Formats: sequence, structure tokens, C-alpha cells
Amino acid sequence: MNFEIPHPLKVEHEELHGILRKATKEPGALGEAAGAVAKLMHPHFIKEEEYALPPLGLLRSLLTGTVTPEMGEVLAMTDKLKAELPQMLAEHKAIVAALEKLSAAAEKAGKSEYVHFAKALMLHAQTEEEVSYPTAILIGEYVRDQLRHR
Repeated sequence: MNFEIPHPLKVEHEELHGILRKATKEPGALGEAAGAVAKLMHPHFIKEEEYALPPLGLLRSLLTGTVTPEMGEVLAMTDKLKAELPQMLAEHKAIVAALEKLSAAAEKAGKSEYVHFAKALMLHAQTEEEVSYPTAILIGEYVRDQLRHR
């Protein structure tokens, strides 16, 4: 079964990547700080798009009460997310620390758009920690429970 990341989340990730790419091209400390964020974020985003966010694509089906045996394939993703959650959260801490440096460099350079970007990305990480990751894990637990009771 193909699990698709909900469109708004996919677009948000693409936009964040685009702004970060632009920031890495800035001269001096700002570009260097953005490069440090990009180095941390790229492997993290790959993990998210591989197994942390695709389970969220099942929400609409689950809302209607639809659980099919094929949905059991999501368990590999949600189990992996659950197992790797401490590492994902540690990566967020490192990314946020790098974003704080980016924000300071952007402020010093008078580039308010990158200050705003850094704050938005910090909020994005918090949303994932408090909403997206727990929801994805709960989706797996719900699917497992429903398939067990069939």
C-alpha cells in the first residue's frame, strides 16, 4: 500500500527546504550558519519523509472507520518511528541549536526574513514533536489494534 504524506505537510517541507537553500547562498556568517542547519536537516527530513510522516496519510480513511489489512503495512513505519523517536528528538535539539545561531547571524546581517524562517522552523519542529510524531505512532497502534480484533 502506498502511504502519502498529506499535501500541506509536503508543501511545507518543500518551502522550508527552498528558503534554507536560499539562505545557504548568503555570504559570511549567515550562509555558514544556514549551511550548518542544512547539514543537520537534510538527513532528518529524509527520515521524516521515509517513515514519520507517511502514516499521517491514513487519517482520513481512519476517520471514516476504514481499516483494511493492507493498512497493516504502516506498522513497519510507525514501529520504526517509535523506536527512533529519541534520536529524532535529539536531532531536533541539534537543529534548534543551529537555528538559534542562524537567527543570530541573520539578525546581525539585517536579514529579518531568515530570522522569521528560523523561528518558523523551530515552531515546525515543536509541532512535529507534539502533534505529528505522536499522531503517526497512534495511527500505528490503532491500526494494529483494529487488525488484531478482526
